[in-house]
Amino acid sequence: MQVTVETINPVTKKVSIEIPAERVDAEIEKAYTGIQKKAKLQGFRPGKAPMQLIRRTYSDAMRDEVMRRFYEQTLFKALDEHKIEPVDSPTIESDILEQGSSFKYSALVEIMPEILLNEYTGFEVSKEKYVLNLDNIEGEIKRMQENMAQLVPLAEDAVVENGHTVSLDYTFSVEGFPGEDSNAEDAELEVGANRMLPGFEEQLVGMKRGDRKEISITLPEEYRNKDAAGKPGLFQVTLKEIKRKELPELDDEFAQQFGDYETMDQLRAQMGEYLEKQENERIENELKERVIQTLISKNPLDVPQSMVKRQLDHMLENLQNRLKSQRMSLDMMGLDEEGFRQRFRDSAEDKVKGGLLLMALVEKENITVSDDDLTERFEQISGGNPDMLVRIKEYYASNKGARNSLISEIKEDKAIRFLLDNAVVSEVEAAAIKTR
Repeated sequence: MQVTVETINPVTKKVSIEIPAERVDAEIEKAYTGIQKKAKLQGFRPGKAPMQLIRRTYSDAMRDEVMRRFYEQTLFKALDEHKIEPVDSPTIESDILEQGSSFKYSALVEIMPEILLNEYTGFEVSKEKYVLNLDNIEGEIKRMQENMAQLVPLAEDAVVENGHTVSLDYTFSVEGFPGEDSNAEDAELEVGANRMLPGFEEQLVGMKRGDRKEISITLPEEYRNKDAAGKPGLFQVTLKEIKRKELPELDDEFAQQFGDYETMDQLRAQMGEYLEKQENERIENELKERVIQTLISKNPLDVPQSMVKRQLDHMLENLQNRLKSQRMSLDMMGLDEEGFRQRFRDSAEDKVKGGLLLMALVEKENITVSDDDLTERFEQISGGNPDMLVRIKEYYASNKGARNSLISEIKEDKAIRFLLDNAVVSEVEAAAIKTR
């Protein structure tokens, strides 16, 4: 067996293998003999069909079996001998297997990159300065008021306005694209919230209960089906009901519905503390992302595309779960899975790069996780609930994989903290962050 290894790029190697004709012939005969013993051909007892007929009937099955056997017997042996550790299943290309000829095939193998941390201290990083914004407090109070709103049906002669919630039946079609057809009954929609395709909600304004209307729109360029983007779409709509929001008064009685508050002033004060904590967490998370991006820019590296794909799969699954919990979908965002992957591929690649560089930093600086670190993380996860804390400790004590994942997560957090502790961090206004 002849093996050659070619470096395609820092994370991809091409392993080419040639198996001599004598071994090919031996394996072919072995495969045909095995097939003959099991073959059931009309007019012959099992195992008694002539070999000539077996060869004519089962040549494809023979090739599949022999090629699979060669891959199992030779590829992983070659990888082991050349100390190549794949991060994903190799991609194989092969010649046609023929009796009397050597068999050649190649495997593209992705490997972990060699990571050389050349620079990871002294980074200059900007941190957004926290500023209390009273408008944010009022905005949160307004959101709470909206959530407490009651939908009140309007009279039959009422007309749709922005802000109204309507109930409607509709069908949707795109000429030449039957796969885009859809329909709904009793769909509820807040007009002006812009949750439907652009151009649709505006044309509901002015309709009355019982009205039927054809609404034409143009599918946006970012539409999930790229072939249909820019094409005209047609809605057939029947309006069934119009409702308006009836908002509760922002008085002390309103505040008392949200906990141990007697007055609106107390609710606003608590809301200010909550938003300050939330904003500081956002600022801290964005600072961490910024220092990781700096680490990536100072230590460029190639990463295996299979790892990027897995990261994209993970990001997509998380988004779909979040949308599902909000009774939404990718379609409602004008995206499909392929569109998501294209839009967020760079982000996924950066996450992979950042993760690899942080793990390299963990090793270089010998960052470890103590029992106290684990206990602190358990307490964070439990949120101060003693019963939950007991269950969390039991779970991680009995689940080795989950425990190791948590330890890796803590190590990564400590590595980020190391970067920040060894960086020059300057507080600047939010506007200055955006212009950098």
